[in-house]
Amino acid sequence: MSTNIITKEGHDALKQELDYLWREKRPDTTRKVTWAASLGDRSENADYQYNKKLLREIDRRVRYLRKRLEDVRVVEYSAEQEGRVFFGAWVVIENEAEEIKKFRIVGYDEIYGRNDYISIDSPMARALLKKEVGDEAVVQTPTGEVFWWICEVSYSK
Repeated sequence: MSTNIITKEGHDALKQELDYLWREKRPDTTRKVTWAASLGDRSENADYQYNKKLLREIDRRVRYLRKRLEDVRVVEYSAEQEGRVFFGAWVVIENEAEEIKKFRIVGYDEIYGRNDYISIDSPMARALLKKEVGDEAVVQTPTGEVFWWICEVSYSK
């Protein structure tokens, strides 16, 4: 189960998606379904079947977003976090092979479509939490332990 926390930006993005689906996408799709249904035989009407399926998907996503927005807690930046890795941090790390990664530790709902975000529930994030610049983090991977050093920690304010 994922942790029910989210950044302010992530919460705003979910609210924006819900608003778009409910106020624009759903009414538009409903109009298309009504129009296609008025043409008669629905069993062979591709427009009707496609838009009806799309409407079900929109409704499913709207239900999910409403429930999720009720369940998540927004975690805002606090000055006490400065210099250490906590939720919402941008982190730059390096390993023994001099491979460098930069990402932000965020909630589960925020990682999709972003290569520079990782979930707070990921093994990498768990290994980095509460550490500071110069600290070593040991990350458990399927191929064994990997050592990373923290080069930089910053926060979007």
